[in-house]
Amino acid sequence: DFKVTGTKDGITATQMDIKVDGLSYEVLEKALAQAREGRMHILGKILETIPEPRPDMKPHAPRIETLTIPKDMIGAVIGPGGKIIQGIQEATGAVVTIEEVDNIGRIEIAAPCRESIDAALSRIKGIVAVPEEGEVYTGKVKSILAFGAFIEFMPGKDGLLHISEISWDRIESMEQSGIKEGDEVTVKLIEIDKKTGKFRLSMKALQPRPERQDKRDRSKKENKD
Repeated sequence: DFKVTGTKDGITATQMDIKVDGLSYEVLEKALAQAREGRMHILGKILETIPEPRPDMKPHAPRIETLTIPKDMIGAVIGPGGKIIQGIQEATGAVVTIEEVDNIGRIEIAAPCRESIDAALSRIKGIVAVPEEGEVYTGKVKSILAFGAFIEFMPGKDGLLHISEISWDRIESMEQSGIKEGDEVTVKLIEIDKKTGKFRLSMKALQPRPERQDKRDRSKKENKD
């Protein structure tokens, strides 16, 4: 039993089961020649079907991906009692493992399809990402209060969208704003409080500034001058 694998350029591996003391060079040479002939025939048929490798696996093919994170973010991904990492696995269907290797966090994600991998990656990157002032985020309304709403704009990170930051038009109540718990909204992070670490968000900052507001601001500036 003699198995030979390889490419058009040569042999990559062999395996032999033999019950006699040995083989002559002539027999081995003939076997390798036959193996090459068979290999080239099979490769030719493969190339007829698919001339070059696919750029990616099929969407529903199982896959494994790895990424690294700073060591001090390992706890954030795991969460208290493993709550966060378990939540990621339940929500995405992926199996997530994390360990410290050479002073960095190494995460391995195994999933049955591309969609599951992407969902897990998105959640993990959201946890380890650092919010930046001026950046725009899409988040979910977590709660409604009389003075505004709290938006989860990154996994595990909530910010206040004050009622005055919803629109350039005056809004008397949150009912008038039309924003409801569970809604998905796009906001801009306008401030990170240096003392408390709290986040201030704005929808108004993403809207065109009304001309009347520009005139009002210019008038105030002129009066000060």
